[in-house]
Formats: sequence, structure tokens, C-alpha cells
Amino acid sequence: MKLNKKIYIAATLIIIVSAIYRASPLREYGFAPQWAIAIFSGFLFSNNKKWAFALPLLSMFLSDAIYEVLFSMKLSNIQGFYGKGQIINYALFALVTCVGFFIKQFNTVKIAVAAIAAPTLFFLLSNFDVWIMNGGYLRAKTLGGLMQCYADGLPFYKTSIYGTLIFSVVLFGSYYFITKREHQQSIAK
Repeated sequence: MKLNKKIYIAATLIIIVSAIYRASPLREYGFAPQWAIAIFSGFLFSNNKKWAFALPLLSMFLSDAIYEVLFSMKLSNIQGFYGKGQIINYALFALVTCVGFFIKQFNTVKIAVAAIAAPTLFFLLSNFDVWIMNGGYLRAKTLGGLMQCYADGLPFYKTSIYGTLIFSVVLFGSYYFITKREHQQSIAK
């Protein structure tokens, strides 16, 4: 089986497993693989932007669909689809994928920086959006209100950093070992 075919099969599995995991009530809120998937997709599919954006966005959409089903069955208090704020979150999530485009070759320092930068970028922009659009706790339209909105999101931000670092190690590490093995096998032939 060609490496490209293996990558696309793995990508499909990543979408499904990560979506189920994100919708799981057993995980800590914010500790999800989607930011790491976005970075990894940006790196892996930098020459095919369609796939780079599709992988993380499909994972998010599928997990939101699972959330919506669970919400409608009263098995979760988290609604899957919630209106225009969600469209902005998807756009911001696509922006996070662009962080992976800056990883031109496998480099652990760049991957670690990206794993911190991606959820940080999302945290800053999404909480600004919540504040400006009167979401969340309806914080005052002052600098203090904005800072309070950021403070409201800190628990989510902390777990998103941990999750992105851990899932980046899993995704990039797996990719490294798979491609290294494939390379060694091709040399041995």
C-alpha cells in the first residue's frame, strides 16, 4: 500500500476518532485533539490546501453533529450547532490550520511553538469575538470587560494548551516513525 493511501486512511480515522473523543463527556473541557489536527494538517497537506483545511474542519463538524444528537436526546448539555458564533469559530479554526503551514520540515521546536501558538491564537481571537458580540457573560465593553472575558476563558485555554501539546506529540510522532520506517524499507529494497 502506498504511503499516500495510508495517509488518507489515517486521516479518515483521525477525523472519526477525534470527533468521538471531543464529544465524550469523559474528557476535560478544552482538552481535545482538534488544534493538533489543524497544525498537523497544515504541515502534512501544505501543498494541498483543500485537504489541509478539510481534515480539522470535518473533525469539528462531525463532533458538533455528535454533540447536537446528544443534546437533542438530553444526554448532554452542550449544544452542537449554535448559530453565527459557530461560523466565526470555524473560520478561526481554519486560521489555526495556517499555523501548520509554517512548519516546512519536521522540526520539534517549530512543532512545539505551533502547539502553543495555535490554541493561543484561537483563545485570543475567539474570546475577543465573544466579548465584542455580547456572548458569554455579557462583559462590559471596556478594557476591563475584555480582560474579564479573557479571564473567563483561562481554564479552557490551559487545557487546550496541554491537549494540543500532547496530541501534537502523538500525531507528529506517529508520522515521524511511519515515514522513517517507510524510508528504511525503501532503502532496503
